[in-house]
Amino acid sequence: MKHELIESTSSITNLAYSWGAQWGDAQYMLFEKNRATDAQLVTNILKNRQLTSVYQPIVSLQNADIYGFEGLIRGPAETPLHSPLGLFEAAKACQLLTEMEHLSRQVVLENYAATCKTRKLFLNNTPEMLLLATPNKGETLAYLARLGLEPKQIIIEITEQTRNMDYSQLRKAVQYYRDIGFEIAMDDLGEGFSSLRLWSELKPDYVKIDKHFIHHIHEDQVKFEFVRSIQQIARNAGAKVIAEGIECHEELSIIKDLKIDFGQGYYLGRPEANLIQSVAAEVRKQLSRNTLHLYQNSYIALDHRSNVSKLLKYIQPIPAAMSNNDVMRLIEADSSIHMLPVVNGETPIGLITRYAMIDNLARPFRRELYGARRCAETFMDKNPLIVDKSMSLKALSDIIAEEAHHFSNGFIITDNGRYLGIGRGQDLLREVTQMQINAARYANPITLLPGNVPINEQLDRLLASECFFSVCYFDLDTFKPYNDTYGFRRGDEIISYIARLLMNHVDQSLDFVGHIGGDDFIVIFQSDDWQARCSRILETLKQDVIGFYDETHQVAGGIIAEDRQGNVVEYPFVSLSVGAVQVSPGQFSSQHELSSAVSLAKKEAKKTPGNSLFVERRR
Repeated sequence: MKHELIESTSSITNLAYSWGAQWGDAQYMLFEKNRATDAQLVTNILKNRQLTSVYQPIVSLQNADIYGFEGLIRGPAETPLHSPLGLFEAAKACQLLTEMEHLSRQVVLENYAATCKTRKLFLNNTPEMLLLATPNKGETLAYLARLGLEPKQIIIEITEQTRNMDYSQLRKAVQYYRDIGFEIAMDDLGEGFSSLRLWSELKPDYVKIDKHFIHHIHEDQVKFEFVRSIQQIARNAGAKVIAEGIECHEELSIIKDLKIDFGQGYYLGRPEANLIQSVAAEVRKQLSRNTLHLYQNSYIALDHRSNVSKLLKYIQPIPAAMSNNDVMRLIEADSSIHMLPVVNGETPIGLITRYAMIDNLARPFRRELYGARRCAETFMDKNPLIVDKSMSLKALSDIIAEEAHHFSNGFIITDNGRYLGIGRGQDLLREVTQMQINAARYANPITLLPGNVPINEQLDRLLASECFFSVCYFDLDTFKPYNDTYGFRRGDEIISYIARLLMNHVDQSLDFVGHIGGDDFIVIFQSDDWQARCSRILETLKQDVIGFYDETHQVAGGIIAEDRQGNVVEYPFVSLSVGAVQVSPGQFSSQHELSSAVSLAKKEAKKTPGNSLFVERRR
């Protein structure tokens, strides 16, 4: 069953460790004796070439064309070794892993050559395979020539699977293949034991980011920052980046926004025996649009992730056996001591406050009665608030709100039950207050819409990307008299209604709604029909707003009230003035300049009574 790739017997041995020469019958006989079921399956696969190859497309995210394919292998269908994981684990258990990898590589190459010779082929290799033996350059080129392939079409994809590698030898092996004409890719960046070291040692032409960092990247700021950093490093190193595991529209949008070169995943194309010729029309349309994914809901102030460890102050604890007299001496010697944690070994068991100790021992005859007794038996609070350092500040705040005495007494902080220190109520109050201030910059507390910081960040991103978009400033008219008449709670209801109204009329995959504060909102449109959307918003408000007024004002058509000068004024129903600016690439140098233009457009809109839309067209 041999396929003679070259005539020389000695060169066949060399080639078996390079580009796919096949076993002889005598070799199989050695492995077929005394083997279990898996071993029999493995040897049968090797002897009868019972492997099939499938190819998953790697797509250019710049033009939506298929750049190449990753060749993947499958064992015999309806057997335990069909999946590549089971296949190679069984081969390794039989000490036939090298032989299985050789055959896999050969099957992938031969089937690919029979169906496609115009795109790149990414061919998986472990470092061990590359180091196993140095192939003969002439034989390698001859083998590829027989298949009708050239080295420049093939990218050797190195997957890190071991902790210890001889980087010096691996560099030499990689350079050998480079000298022949192959390119090098590094697979699963971020998954292995030392993938960043491998990157720096091999300097690959392509870097594939592990799918873990792509999964739900649109909901995870940490993953977003990781991928953005890798893209920047790769750009500086002259490498192209491939994002693996793209499985949905939102993930592709983020990867496209980050200007990643290539993508791979089920959303772009599944592994198939027959090579697909183009991506789905929906994917092509998504990639061709000059838009950015705008993060409507992912802006959460980092301070919200703060935990109790931020409040930690170390105070030397006292042992449970310490006498009350000794505790009192400590308190009298240091006026800064307001509480003392009591421990049994490293485990906190109670808390003694300055007030409780002084109040009890200052009474007549108390020192004589209790001074020599153990502190843990008398004036210690046996049920103090004990919290782990990992508890969020919000969770701690909720507990103290229910049990207010812990605010004045303080609380004990532990690490898995071991004493670390104490926390004070006033420090918690300060941190929570600062969190609320920071949160207001990121999300309005009434509408929970993004605030000024994310609004400005989105504008900066859009300006840098040179996209076409429109910015609309929505400002409520006659809202102050409504608020003065009905009170702030009814006023907040209208504010919340406006937030919902805007969100319901935008395309949340393209557009962005922000709340500047008070009755001012910003909508960033990438939708082509943005003016029609604005018109529908104004028409809906006109129909709904009457429901926010009492019957008397509904009949009157508005509110009659005195203005600041004491004049009686008729105020019509609340309406919206919308100032809009259409932005072209290069039109504005900064979001500050753009914001000024939008504010001026809003002022023009307010010159027209009632619901109005003014579009700035002079630029």
